[in-house]
Amino acid sequence: MKSLEGKVALVAGGTRGAGRGIAMELGAAGATVYVTGRTTRKEVSEYGRPETIEETAELVNELGGIGIPVQVDHLVPEQVESLIKKIENEQGRLDILVNDIWGGEYLMEWNKPVWEHSLEKGLRMLRLAIDTHLITSHFALPLLIKNEGGLVVEMTDGTEKYNEKYRVSMFYDLAKSSVIRLAKSLSHELEPYNCTAVSMTPGWMRSEIMLETFGVTEENWEDALKKDPHFGISETPRFVGRAVAALSGDEARHELNGSSFSSGELAKKYHFYDVDGSQPDCWRYLVEVVEEGKPADTKGYR
Repeated sequence: MKSLEGKVALVAGGTRGAGRGIAMELGAAGATVYVTGRTTRKEVSEYGRPETIEETAELVNELGGIGIPVQVDHLVPEQVESLIKKIENEQGRLDILVNDIWGGEYLMEWNKPVWEHSLEKGLRMLRLAIDTHLITSHFALPLLIKNEGGLVVEMTDGTEKYNEKYRVSMFYDLAKSSVIRLAKSLSHELEPYNCTAVSMTPGWMRSEIMLETFGVTEENWEDALKKDPHFGISETPRFVGRAVAALSGDEARHELNGSSFSSGELAKKYHFYDVDGSQPDCWRYLVEVVEEGKPADTKGYR
């Protein structure tokens, strides 16, 4: 079903991970998807990762959408402004903005208090997680609000409820909780234009980096259960992509303005499944199984 045919989306931070999965599923629903990031086939970002925005755009095309890669550093206002002018000139509209810029995986120092954590890395993490989203919204939203019904999805890690607890370091905690607050603030500022803003989190996602960390591929990911049996609750990046696509196609989505969701929650609401036919509910599993010290058992959670 091409429920988003004729719609224009910007997935800011679509090189890999959740951003790639979201771009793919928006494309599968028929949308024209602008995919931005810093890594192209000609230039690699500080990540040093092999995934490129061109690859993501090609995957969008293969699924029936129109993928358009644009190299952008979302910390550089001039580049973001140029991107939005390009979208306006080429499409005349913007219907969906996904703020998925992150880039902090290699900056994390797990379980270190603020006085031990690298200040340089911590502040860089906050810039990547928060400033990029603010800069992108500043330039993109004037185009988005020209048409009623626009959608902004702020991508983070953890639901609003789950993130009431401390998240592994002050910098990471602040980064991920702040994005949820950005969506709340945007929901008020977009209200007069009948546009919607929400925050969204995947569960334990089998991103390229996560699969590499466990030394597996998507084809044999279950081998990672030997290292961590709880990895059985994990999901592909396309699962949260299907969450964003389903929300984008919901004509009544404005009723959800300002809300926080996980991929697992929206799977139940919109009746979609991961590529293997399951519906992993990671955040409920983390609370009810992992944090209770119970043995790994995903029965009833996927």
